[in-house]
Formats: sequence, C-alpha cells, structure tokens
Amino acid sequence: MTDSSNITTSNTNDTTGNDIYNLCEQLYPIMRSLTGNGNRETLKILQGIVPELKIHEVPSGSKVYDWTVPKEWNIREAWIKDSRGNIVIDLKNHNLHILNYSVPVHKKIKLEELEEHLYSLVDDPDVIPYVTSYYKERWGFCLTHNDRMLLTDDEYEVYIDSDLKDGSMSYGEILIKGDTDEEIFLSTYICHPQMANNELSGPTVTIYLAKWLLSLEKRRYSYRIIFIPETIGSITYLSKNIDVMQKNIIAGFVLTCIGDNKVYSYIPSRKGDTLADKIALKILSEVEGSDETKICYYSYLDRGSDERQYNSPNIALPVCSVTRSKYGSYPEYHTSDDNLDVISADGLFTSYQLYQNIINALENNYYYKATQCCEPHMSKHGLYPDISYKNSANFTIDMMNFLAYTDGSMDLIDINNIINSKLPISKLIGIAKQLESKGLIVKDISI
Repeated sequence: MTDSSNITTSNTNDTTGNDIYNLCEQLYPIMRSLTGNGNRETLKILQGIVPELKIHEVPSGSKVYDWTVPKEWNIREAWIKDSRGNIVIDLKNHNLHILNYSVPVHKKIKLEELEEHLYSLVDDPDVIPYVTSYYKERWGFCLTHNDRMLLTDDEYEVYIDSDLKDGSMSYGEILIKGDTDEEIFLSTYICHPQMANNELSGPTVTIYLAKWLLSLEKRRYSYRIIFIPETIGSITYLSKNIDVMQKNIIAGFVLTCIGDNKVYSYIPSRKGDTLADKIALKILSEVEGSDETKICYYSYLDRGSDERQYNSPNIALPVCSVTRSKYGSYPEYHTSDDNLDVISADGLFTSYQLYQNIINALENNYYYKATQCCEPHMSKHGLYPDISYKNSANFTIDMMNFLAYTDGSMDLIDINNIINSKLPISKLIGIAKQLESKGLIVKDISI
C-alpha cells in the first residue's frame, strides 16, 4: 500500500496504460444504452477489476425529478435484406447500425418508406452516425451515406428483434472511506455503444483510479465514484443521494473523452470558482508548455455531459471536467470512426496520471499556520545556509515566500499562485512537509 501524499509518476514500463487499453478492447463490442443487459455486462466486468463496485437497479417508471426512468431496452438481432435476400445492413457488423432504442419490427416495405427510417451523414459519408430515440418509440437503422446511396428502388425486408418493456436501469457505485466524511466525486458514463474515446475512455480510466485509491494505506478524503448512463443516470443518482452529496462533496469531476493523445480540455463548473476548478487549473498549468500542449479552455456555456446536472441551480455541486479532445470537438465524435484507433495506451495512461495528480493535490491542499513570531532561525533547523554570501540562499526563496503567507487564510494552491505559479505543486507539498516536520508550521484544522 502507498500513502496518497507520496504519489510518484509511474515510469514508462508501467503496465497500467496497456491494462486500461485492453479493458477498452474487451468492452468495445458490447451493446450499451440507457438500460439493458449490455450495461450490466459492462458493470460486471468493471466489478471484476474492483470488487467493491456495487451494482444498483432502478425500476422503469421511477420518477426522478422532472424525468422518468425509461423502459428497459435489449436487442438481439437487426438487419435489412433486399428482394434477392442480400443483407444490406446488419447489426452484427456494427452496433451503431441500429437506431438506439428501436422498437421491434418485421415487415417488407418499399425504399420510399424505408428512407423514413434511415439515418446517415451527408457531410461525412464514410461513417455510421450514432443516433438515439430514448423517449419516443420508433425504429430505424444507421448507415454510411455512401451505402445509403447504393440502395435501389426495391422491396426490403426489415427485421429488428428487440424488447422495450418494464425492467430497470443499472448503475455502478464505489464508496471509499477516508479519514473524513468530506468527499471527492468522480462520475463517468456507460451508455454509448461501440465508441472508444467518447465512451470507454471514461469508465476504464475511472475504474483503475478506483483500484489505485483502494490501494492507498491512508486517504484524507472519502471518494464517491459512479458509473451511470449519461443524463438520466446522473439525474436518478442525484434524486437518491442529493442530501449527502451536497453535504459532503468538496470537489468533483466528470471523466469522459480522455483516451486520445491530443491536448487537454477544461470545462469549468457553472461559476468556475470551486475547489475542483482551482485544482484542475493548477495541474493543467503544469502540463501546458509548448504549442503542442496548449490547454483548450472552454466556458460553462460549452458544457455537454453530466456537469449539466451537477451544476444545475438547485443542485450546485462543485463539479468540473478535464478531458482530452472535448466531446463534439473532434471529427470522429458520435460516429463509427470513434474506434480503438482513436485512443491509445499512452493517451489513457497520461490521463490516468493527470487525475492521480489532481487527487494528490486535493489530498495535500491544506491551510497552514506558522508557529513562530517573525521568521524562524532557519539555519538552526537545517533549512538555511550557515554561511552567507551573494545568492547563497537562492534555493530557499520558495520556502521563505511560502512561510510568509502561512497565516491560515489561504490554502496551498492559493499560496502557490501568489509566490510562484510555475512552481510544481508537488514541490510545494514537499516544502510544506519539510517545514511541518520541523515544527515551523501546522495544519490549520479550524478552517
């Protein structure tokens, strides 16, 4: 076991990135949606990595704020054949070929009627689009626009073997106890079929973060980690847990689209001034350097995932999001091109490391108070040269500046931003621990 205050960046021989990528490969073929057996299968695979994950079921028809948990949807087979018996679209070839939540159908129709149930992208004719109809019953198929243009004026047999009936919606939850009841919240979703970056990068990185957190010998904070269908899942979870969440959560993050090797993106909380925002911005500032590592900073008006629910006015949780290519901003988004080639073991691993660093900063972000009046006699404590000459004490500048602001009114990140915003937070954590070990500062637990 390790202590969260001593996190070190894993070296290039670490297998975690490959493990996360291999998990993506395992989950990629599974049909997922808001509900259904594919979600349960996904959660059970995640549970095999972290047995502490609990799987919950919420009955169809349950009222959750202004929403209703939908009927459960499962699909076994779907295809379209021409009059000669040739299969022109087959769900077996890709899960995106079906309009998600399609009702069952089996009939023969002419092309003119079939066209009313087909979905393709004129501007991106080589990909299959991801299309859903969760809350209005209909059926349909999705295909590349190029394949759609090959359809002739023929009679087609349409077959969808699906169920849409009362059942339940599944979600996963991991609660990890820390020294305090204050919580860090991690939320990710499990509802997109056969998409790698937009779907699988989030839950796969998150489950390995949970595994790492459980391995720590000591945790300052407790952790609430959920794997839900997007939107209806977060609304449902909030409706069941809002009181304890508003009481305990001090920072939260939505994990999605974190599997590619492109630049990081930051989507703030509604007001942009929470502890989660402050920590995320600090850790991102340590990543940013060359033009290739410039961070994409978005407005809350650019939100699109479950941060919408967590930041809504009557919920107002301190939740933001750090992604790689933000949802909706990369060409493969919500299409069959968001495949396993879009993500990589390195992209997944570096995102995993970034969130480790965010958690480490949170765990060590204390308020400190000096124990001495005036500056301490630093050389007496072995923290300052005992012979003085020009520039002899340059290495102590950050330490002395840190001490100058330890009046208990600012946390570690606030002080860092004042004295040297380019100083890595890990180094300032080290300075604080050194001063604390000498009895020159104490954690101000009255804050």
